[in-house]
Amino acid sequence: MTTSIPWLAPEDPFPPAAASWGADTPMPGLLAAGGALDVPHLVAAYGQGIFPWFSEGQPILWWSTAPRMVLRPAEFRLHHSLRKTLRRFRASPACELRIDSDFSAVIHACAGTPREGQSSTWIVPRMVQAYEALHATGFAHSVETWVNGRLVGGLYCVALGRAVFGESMFAHATDASKIALAALVGLCRREGVALIDCQQNTAHLASLGAREIEREVFLTHVAQARTQPVMDWRFAPECWDELLGANSE
Repeated sequence: MTTSIPWLAPEDPFPPAAASWGADTPMPGLLAAGGALDVPHLVAAYGQGIFPWFSEGQPILWWSTAPRMVLRPAEFRLHHSLRKTLRRFRASPACELRIDSDFSAVIHACAGTPREGQSSTWIVPRMVQAYEALHATGFAHSVETWVNGRLVGGLYCVALGRAVFGESMFAHATDASKIALAALVGLCRREGVALIDCQQNTAHLASLGAREIEREVFLTHVAQARTQPVMDWRFAPECWDELLGANSE
């Protein structure tokens, strides 16, 4: 099978997401290479259901996976053990949930955390710099788990209006990343966010309630959600209430 992708100059628009490689190709979801990894290009990409993903030594590679893995906050599976963990965390004066307190530390921790089955990270220095710039302009956020004044877990994500795109998590303590994800879910419930993009299917995300949807459905959601008012990223007790008041398994 002969396959090719367009090479983008910095001024070129992205191809439509539907032009990405299909399931019967070597790299399903691959759409284009090249372009620029700056704030305007990243905002344009996410607004079209496209995201960058590449390793050190590779050019910038752009992807749009189909089907798309998403987590609907209303369908988050708050298992009994995690519910107990969240209640203990919320009640302890040593534990704190912070938003955007130290985005740089979170993304560097995500980049430096070993992943099962991966010998290197896709969060290369160029990606770190690009997402730090996104954060500085208000398009990227970190959800952070702190214990005794130490950052022990967290995640970072991209947000356009009420379109939320999860990127990566890390944990240096048991369940620290799950606490951050649960907090993001509670925040999204309060803000009326319909789904959180997870990009690709993993067993871990599926166990928490994430599932695949058709890319066309996902793109329709993004087109609508990105035009809605910017979320209020301040975390408050009602975010825990939104979550802990839900049914658990």
